[in-house]
Amino acid sequence: MAIPTSKDTLLSAISMNFEKLMHDLERVPPEYAQQRAMVGHAKGTTMSPAELVFYLIGWSELLLKWLDRDDSGKPINFPETGYTWRQLGELAQKFYSDYRSLTWPEGLELLTDLNAKLVGNISHRSDDELYGHPWYNKWTKGRMIQLNSAAPYANARGRIRKFLRALPQQ
Repeated sequence: MAIPTSKDTLLSAISMNFEKLMHDLERVPPEYAQQRAMVGHAKGTTMSPAELVFYLIGWSELLLKWLDRDDSGKPINFPETGYTWRQLGELAQKFYSDYRSLTWPEGLELLTDLNAKLVGNISHRSDDELYGHPWYNKWTKGRMIQLNSAAPYANARGRIRKFLRALPQQ
């Protein structure tokens, strides 16, 4: 899919990638949700499907925080206070820890709720706000949203599909 350049194409990319991801996440047997069998987000680590969901939850919350702070005229610490772009593996580990108390169904439900909030948030914005000017360095707000929602959904789907293929046949 081409990189979105309008609100409509951004919403379409998020919707399509999220629906496909959720279809595959729902195929993960709950008894395998905690199995660390996927390459983790930090070099030399592994993660479980649940931790992948926690990662997506963390980024969704962070993205909504960026948008809220921007709407309120407050400064944004990209990517997150206390982390640099070179520390994304450490940030991923934080997300795994932050949400580890969630059950598999709770994690999927929270991810779904956050995706709905993001879609609602984007729906109230104009094409000009999303794509008319840089928001962070050279990136527009729409591109930053895509890089932290639709793109990770597609990446996560590839990881989950590989995980599912490796499971014993049921």
